[in-house]
Amino acid sequence: MNVEEFDFDLPEELIAQTPLLDRTASRLLVLDRKQEDMKDRTFTNVLDELQAGDCLVLNDSRVLPARLYGTKHETGAHIEVLLLKQEEGHVWETLVKPAKRVKEGTVIVFGNGQLRAKCVGEAEHGGRMLEMKFEGIFHEVLEELGEMPLPPYIKEKLPDQERYQTVYSKHSGSAAAPTAGLHFTNELLEEVKAKGVHVAFITLHVGLGTFRPVSVDTIEEHKMHAEFYQMSEQTAQLLNSAREQGGRIIAVGTTSARTLETIMSEHRTFKECSGWTSIFIYPGYEFKGIDGLLTNFHLPKSTLMMLVSAFGGTDFMMGAYAHAIRERYRFFSFGDAMLIV
Repeated sequence: MNVEEFDFDLPEELIAQTPLLDRTASRLLVLDRKQEDMKDRTFTNVLDELQAGDCLVLNDSRVLPARLYGTKHETGAHIEVLLLKQEEGHVWETLVKPAKRVKEGTVIVFGNGQLRAKCVGEAEHGGRMLEMKFEGIFHEVLEELGEMPLPPYIKEKLPDQERYQTVYSKHSGSAAAPTAGLHFTNELLEEVKAKGVHVAFITLHVGLGTFRPVSVDTIEEHKMHAEFYQMSEQTAQLLNSAREQGGRIIAVGTTSARTLETIMSEHRTFKECSGWTSIFIYPGYEFKGIDGLLTNFHLPKSTLMMLVSAFGGTDFMMGAYAHAIRERYRFFSFGDAMLIV
């Protein structure tokens, strides 16, 4: 299958640069994949589309303030570091700029020396392995020194970093937000529960590999980066019970969808487990874990575009995207949402 099948022209002004003041004020495109029907709604109308007995699955991963600005200990040269994934101990896979200035043995100093990093090797794709030296708790040091790693298509500064976190974020570890969940407030989630809809949580720590462009011509050649996931016994029981009683399982975001599909593919049921997934979902995939998907609008030719096309049908989804562009929906992380059922 050719990557070009998932391409489309997106006017730059439709890329949302800032979040709306009210999280729930986004628009919602409701898509019925069986009837191939589309409805333009607002996000609070999601309540009208959910039914008692359904189970909404949210990813409670929290974004690390993973962008750090430091200087080389030897020369004072400015270095930018983006944390990608923690390896053994306090060694992290990172992207650094400018990479040519950071060789094995280079020491980078952040803040007033609260954090120091020593390059202990190279990583794939031109990255660097950095060993962190600090006193106290690493995540607390990071909260003080780090910045939120907003995607490159967002040019505006984000005054309130919590707006790039979901209101239910709990477990730190993501390099990017599970953005479909940004539309929910605690009040809206209480209304969802009051309707008889179950709310369950999984964790998948989002890696930047999810957003890397597909650089091969045919999608079957593309390899996904592994991401850590976890499902609790409580969530597994809730999901299995909902399915037994005829309720729909609706994933909030592609990260939730990939976690549920990984677990169902491996165990044929939902169960308490954790591990690493590199599942790549594209048209032709047979879904086992979800009945609905709530998600934002994705980049052309991205693996996320391929996932939604697998779920909704390529032609229907490309038509839905063309409709969204005509109707001036806002795209990407701070943009509007779609519900595919």
